[in-house]
Amino acid sequence: MSGIEIVPVTDKTLLARFIRLPERLHANDPAYIAPLHMEREEALGPKNPFFGHAEVQFWLAVKEGRDVGRISAQVDANNDALNARGVGQFGMLAAEDDAEVFAKLIETAGAWLKARGKTVLSGPFNLNINEETGLLIDGFETPPVLLMPHDLPYVRGQLEALGFEKAKDVIAYWYDITVELPDSARRLLERPLPDNIKVRRLDFKHYNEEIRMVTRIFNDAWAGNWGFVPLTEIETEYLAKSLKPLIKPAFTAVVERDGEPVGFLIALPNLNEAIRDLGGKLLPFGVFKLLWRLHVQGVKTARVPLMGVKRSAAKDVIGGLLPFLMIDQVRREGVKTGLTHIELSWILEDNLPMRRMIESLGASPYKTYRVFERAI
Repeated sequence: MSGIEIVPVTDKTLLARFIRLPERLHANDPAYIAPLHMEREEALGPKNPFFGHAEVQFWLAVKEGRDVGRISAQVDANNDALNARGVGQFGMLAAEDDAEVFAKLIETAGAWLKARGKTVLSGPFNLNINEETGLLIDGFETPPVLLMPHDLPYVRGQLEALGFEKAKDVIAYWYDITVELPDSARRLLERPLPDNIKVRRLDFKHYNEEIRMVTRIFNDAWAGNWGFVPLTEIETEYLAKSLKPLIKPAFTAVVERDGEPVGFLIALPNLNEAIRDLGGKLLPFGVFKLLWRLHVQGVKTARVPLMGVKRSAAKDVIGGLLPFLMIDQVRREGVKTGLTHIELSWILEDNLPMRRMIESLGASPYKTYRVFERAI
């Protein structure tokens, strides 16, 4: 493995190289969309509240003066508190199709985690399960949507050659909202709602309180699921601030039962559709293109990254109807504003009730992401 130098990312210049490396690796990948550099700098820096409860290290692999790979390793105290304490995580993995480069990157991340008491290496997570999860293993021909990873096909083989095995797959569904609902779903949604059930939009006049409500339901709904890590209050505040420019009231749904919010859904306009040709740059003219595409021209696609129903409300027949109600409200409102497709992601492969519900609406699985594990 001589000739490969592993360089810790210790300053803004190295971080910029770390962020931009995938753009060269994906130069011949027509589906790749470079994330905005400014957004990546914030997400991978101290402004991201994840760093308040996690220790993170980034590295670049350099060969003959050229950046040829990158990786991160992270130890999250909140993850340790709920899940297997011996599991450390890696992420941000990207490299040339070179077995030595991959081996050196994994060796470096593994050694760093082993020094912190970890015995298993799990990932990729960019940077945790509430951000970007898994390695793309199916669906390379279509571009990634907002806040979803996109990888080159050879990365899977490189990881498997290093002894990594499947821990869990997560699925993304593509939903053509212009197509009429299947008869079974239509009949279900046409039934009169009980008087104590109300579906409304997110109330922007009380935005911060609404986001806190969303977080409470999210943490309740997904507690106990594989890999679950709850959102903290500071993460909620960060989320509220960062998502507000993108959230449209019409793309949200809140279900109240007896006046109490028990479920929510938030769809976000697909920012990636608007930045597809900007190469990660907003200056000098990218910002004007972005604003025009988002607020004047409009985008045709969206993603549902946040959805949940309180467990206490999901136990009866009406509770099982709540996800249908929320998705249908956003579907109908989305069509009015020119949306054609929504990605529903991600869904655990073994969350069969949710998968059956989504498929009953006519959505189809179109991308698979895999979380790998290996002993350190």
